[in-house]
Formats: sequence, structure tokens, C-alpha cells
Amino acid sequence: MKSLSLLAAGHWPWRDFLAITKPRVVMLLLLTALVGMILAQDSWPNPWLVINGLMGIGLVSAGAAAINHILDQHIDHKMARTRMRPLVQGRLSQGQAWVFAVAVIALGLVQLALWVNGLTALLTFAAMVGYAVIYTVFLKRMTPQNIVIGGLAGAMPPLLGWTAVTNSMDANAWLLVLIIFAWTPPHFWALAIARCNDYQRAGIPMLPVTHGIEYTKTCVLLYTLLLQALLLLPYLTGMSGLLYLAAALVLGGWFIWHAARLKWWDGPGQAMRTFRVSIWQLMLLFVVLLVDHGVA
Repeated sequence: MKSLSLLAAGHWPWRDFLAITKPRVVMLLLLTALVGMILAQDSWPNPWLVINGLMGIGLVSAGAAAINHILDQHIDHKMARTRMRPLVQGRLSQGQAWVFAVAVIALGLVQLALWVNGLTALLTFAAMVGYAVIYTVFLKRMTPQNIVIGGLAGAMPPLLGWTAVTNSMDANAWLLVLIIFAWTPPHFWALAIARCNDYQRAGIPMLPVTHGIEYTKTCVLLYTLLLQALLLLPYLTGMSGLLYLAAALVLGGWFIWHAARLKWWDGPGQAMRTFRVSIWQLMLLFVVLLVDHGVA
């Protein structure tokens, strides 16, 4: 009866299943995976490997996000940013979410193992465990360095894309991972500053909660400077050309400027602006990597 009443009210469960996969995050991950695929070879990779690789990585990432929703349900209701999530609102049950999460993860891993290669399947599984279990269950609740340590799992897609088309790991692939690994802390800490009260209520030891907002602002700025140095490496190693170098300088400078404003000229909404700028920076940076490779 409850399901019928929800349908009559215009509620479609598929929207809730989609919501717990964090589709915008997964799309950004898939963009970085695609860049890894394209940069792995001088010629365009096998379309069969690209399609199956992206689908498999996307399915496992979606399942990991769903597990994150399940395991964080008891703290999500305490936070304004997450209290409207489907599990918190009771639009999906934990049982439904678990069945969905396990099914899409299994489907993605089987697709990678059968139609891509075992190495990519293994690395994707490891990244899923890193995010859904090690970060969500342990690091997030234990240390203010949670996002620094746990950020490695979210930085893996370029390597996964690379191994999907080459069945091997390469230093250039790890360089792309390193860039996202350094980008993750200032990206997430900017959000944590904006939602500091939420994390405090939920008892999550995010850096602004444990060390204060001013200290976190300094860390955001320092990490953007570290990120800028790393952004030069694809050009210096010969992986990309002048188009990428110009974009890296502009986009990196954009992020640094907003981090500096957050540190010294903070105003209403600056933390969220810095957070949004970081997303655009990474997305545009990887798009330019694709374009630069295509015109080289």
C-alpha cells in the first residue's frame, strides 16, 4: 500500500536508486577514466574496451556510492546537506539499497573481468573497498586526515582507464592519480568549512571540526599550491603539450585565487564557491588533456 501511495503521489523509485549512486560524482570519475584510456596509447583505443571499461568502472563506482549511503544513514539525518537522501527519508529501505549495491557492483566486476581484463577488475574492486569500507567505515570516523588517506580510492579512475586498454600500469597513469589525490583534500575541505556545523553535529572529525576553520583554510591554500606544482608534470614529462600547460596554469591559478580569498578575504559563500571552482577546475583540466592529446 505504501508503494502504491508513493507512485500515486508521483514518486518513482528509480529516481531514488539513481540518487544513491551519486551520478554527478560518477560522471566525473568516468571522465578521468576516459582520459586515462585515451592517453594510454598513441592511437585511439579499442572501442569495445572503452565501452565495457567505462560501464564496468561506472557500475562499481555507483555501487560503492550506494554502500556509502547505507553506512552513513545514521549520520546523514543530522546534516542539512544529506538529510533529504532517500534512505534517510525512508523512500528506500536498507534491504533494497543493499540488493541494488551488491548487484551493480557484481555486474560491473563481471563485465570488467570477462570483457576488459582481470587487472582492471582487481584494481576497481580494491578502489571500491577503499572508498566504501576503509574510508566510509573507518577513516571518516577516526581521523581528520580521513580525506587525505581515503582520497586515493577516488583518485584511481585514470589508472583504471589506463589498465583497461593496456592491461598494464604505467608511471604516467600514476601521475594522473597523483594529481587527483592532491586535488581531493582542498576540494573536500572547502566543503567541510561550509558544512562545519553539520559535521560537528554528526560527530565526524573533519579537519575544520578538530583543528578549526582558520587552520583548514591554510591547508586548503597550501594544497592548491602543491597541486599547481603537480599540474606541471604532465607537460614536463612529455605526456602533454603547450595547450595543456596553458590550461594548467590558468585553471590552477583560478583554484589558488579562490583558496587565497578563502584564507584572507573570506566572505559569505566563499567556501562553497571554492568547492565549486575545484570541481570545474578538475573537469576542465581533464577535458583539455583529451583535446591536447587529440591535436598532438
